[in-house]
Amino acid sequence: MPDLIDGSENVSVHGILNWIFLLTIFSIITAIGNYLGYHHPMEQSLVGMAILSLITLAGVWMERYLPLNVSSILYISIIGIILAFPGMPTSKFVLHYVSQVELLSIVTVFLAYVGIGMGKSWDEFKALGWKAIVVTVLVIAATYYGAAIVAHIILVLTGVPAA
Repeated sequence: MPDLIDGSENVSVHGILNWIFLLTIFSIITAIGNYLGYHHPMEQSLVGMAILSLITLAGVWMERYLPLNVSSILYISIIGIILAFPGMPTSKFVLHYVSQVELLSIVTVFLAYVGIGMGKSWDEFKALGWKAIVVTVLVIAATYYGAAIVAHIILVLTGVPAA
């Protein structure tokens, strides 16, 4: 089987089927992890993952078809925010089921997939050299600290005591 998703294929029936196949496997493994690790009901975890998968598919489709040069991550974020925004008719449903999916379960499955992908292209990774690793670590650390600073500022401004 060819690479499932490298992010470069056009949205075609084949590309969409690859995304659906990957997201289905990802959802099942995540739901199993939620059940075993966090004791969330399997059915609710699967519904939560189905919601997240549909939002992902919509965001990928929008990136490919809309004439704007915008990343699918932005589309996915906007769709998720709109669906979960208080007052929206979808809010309670989306929040209930997506809350049944633990972030750590998703991250574990995602990192396993990334690890498999890295193993397949180890030569390409080695060709990047040590400088790419340093840059990657700095970007991840800066993103983490930036998010922590913004969260702290918002907590202070809203009067929530710091932990």
